[in-house]
Amino acid sequence: MLSVLDALNGQLQAAMERAFPEATAEARQSGVPLDPQLAPASKPEFGDFQANGALPLAKPLGQPPRQIAQAIVVQLKADPSFAELCLDPVIAGPGFINLTLRPERLCAEVAARLGDPRLGVPRVAEAGTGAGRDGAPVVVDFSSPNIAKEMHVGHLRSTIIGDCLARVLEFRGHPVLRLNHVGDWGTQFGMLITHLKQVAPEALDTADAVDLGDLVAFYRQAKARFDADEAFQAASREEVVKLQGGDPVSLKAWRLLCDQSRREFQTIYGRLDIALSERGESFYNPHLQAVVNDLRAAGLLVVDDGAGCVFLEGVSGKDGKPLPLIVQKRDGGFNYATTDLAAIRYRFAPAPEGDGAGRVIYVTDAGQASHFAGVFQVARRAGWIPEGTSVNHVPFGLVQGDDGKKLKTRSGDTVRLRDLLDEAVERAEADLRRRLADEERTEGDAFIQQVATTVGLAAVKYADLSTNRITNYQFSFDRMLALSGNTAPYLLYAVVRIAGIARRGGDMAAASGDLQFSEPQEWALIRELLKLDAVIAEVEEELLPNRLCSYLFELSQVFNRFYDQVPVLKANEPARSSRLALCRLTADTLKLGLGLLGIPTLERM
Repeated sequence: MLSVLDALNGQLQAAMERAFPEATAEARQSGVPLDPQLAPASKPEFGDFQANGALPLAKPLGQPPRQIAQAIVVQLKADPSFAELCLDPVIAGPGFINLTLRPERLCAEVAARLGDPRLGVPRVAEAGTGAGRDGAPVVVDFSSPNIAKEMHVGHLRSTIIGDCLARVLEFRGHPVLRLNHVGDWGTQFGMLITHLKQVAPEALDTADAVDLGDLVAFYRQAKARFDADEAFQAASREEVVKLQGGDPVSLKAWRLLCDQSRREFQTIYGRLDIALSERGESFYNPHLQAVVNDLRAAGLLVVDDGAGCVFLEGVSGKDGKPLPLIVQKRDGGFNYATTDLAAIRYRFAPAPEGDGAGRVIYVTDAGQASHFAGVFQVARRAGWIPEGTSVNHVPFGLVQGDDGKKLKTRSGDTVRLRDLLDEAVERAEADLRRRLADEERTEGDAFIQQVATTVGLAAVKYADLSTNRITNYQFSFDRMLALSGNTAPYLLYAVVRIAGIARRGGDMAAASGDLQFSEPQEWALIRELLKLDAVIAEVEEELLPNRLCSYLFELSQVFNRFYDQVPVLKANEPARSSRLALCRLTADTLKLGLGLLGIPTLERM
């Protein structure tokens, strides 16, 4: 109901200005207009909205806040546009103004959403806000696995959270660049290529001679040799020089490692319905020296103990001295900070030299917060983040086991993401088969596989997204696959329940005529449905997917209470059609919200 909130805010502000012209003049002179302090009501019994703007005026006006509120209400009642929107205001407590929308206005809002595929959520241009800088793209940097390593549970949160944020931003109308900053460059490739040449030279001449599973084993073997064998270390360092110098054989080996890994990554992304454009660390190699040159020209680069660095402002070490961000090592080489600075410089640079982004969002674990704070500070001081643009680090906590420690296998290894997803689907299938047996239902294997896959993957995604991303969360298959509580199966079942109403004869497509409601459960569901646009705007601004999850869970609960307490198909007209309209809007809202989480819905389960 953002449009209603905006209209009410304007009416309240105008009423305050008419009631207190002197205070209005002083406020304008100070550059801070009178603020109605309008917000959704904290409790249903207080109405739909609550305005608290009378309280801060008490001291400057020298009047009791209830008296001020009464003067504002008098002016509100004299406004015909307000009378069309709200019932008579009610003054409560020390001077709160409680506002309740007229039932006919709520019905009109429901009717408008029934014919709107966006369900009342405007695009950014329609809402009067720009997509960043003059319609500039938003860059969302997420997932970021390393070449020659399998994706593990540590990549789960970045991938799922980043995809959800990209979906929300795209739905709002922002052009979004979904970038996968894979680790496809660095000194480790000298080690890998050397080992590959010595152990599997046929891989350089025969396509697909080595699969990723072998490459993971190769990585461990190569690392063991590198740690134990000085000759191998020396050969690996020479190989890095060859690779950076463009040696054809080294480049071919590097591409083989990247291609094999990329195919395995795409298998995971395909299962999770994740769209990404790969732009790895190697992409920024030609820009690294320019980073150093720009920092030197800006007077920011300091050579300290042979290394080129920028000392951070307001960040000190244990000795009380400013901490450095090293951008060029003593040997002239570069590091992760250099690459990240090159990336941010490129992303904000106007096309065709860069992406021309208006906003850049990095989705990485909370352990990298200090690193990105330093990178952002240096980029701002260098002038690479233009006025009117923004850069955000979206940190997240660890995925933990039931013991509260980092999730590991029984042998102590990191859990492979592929294995985790397989187990989620297998457990969902076992639960489904038990339920079908208990209900004496017979379903084909195709149905069982579809439901198990949808529910299993949805459970993994939702368990992650429904948790405040800043905190750690404990991974539990039993909890996330439960049909009750704040879980994906619970939300999916609400959609299935509504689909069942349609199958039993509820014509929801035609349920959009003269809407009439009388039951408190109906009004409660209506008010919950109309919160969608505000929730989406909140997720867009605060980058917290759990806000959307909480809303969908609450909507499901309100709908289930409505469904359990109010007859739908057995009701007489016009109540029957009106209630079917609420069912239809609820289903559409749940489908839209779950879709923004990257979760498809089902008609039966």
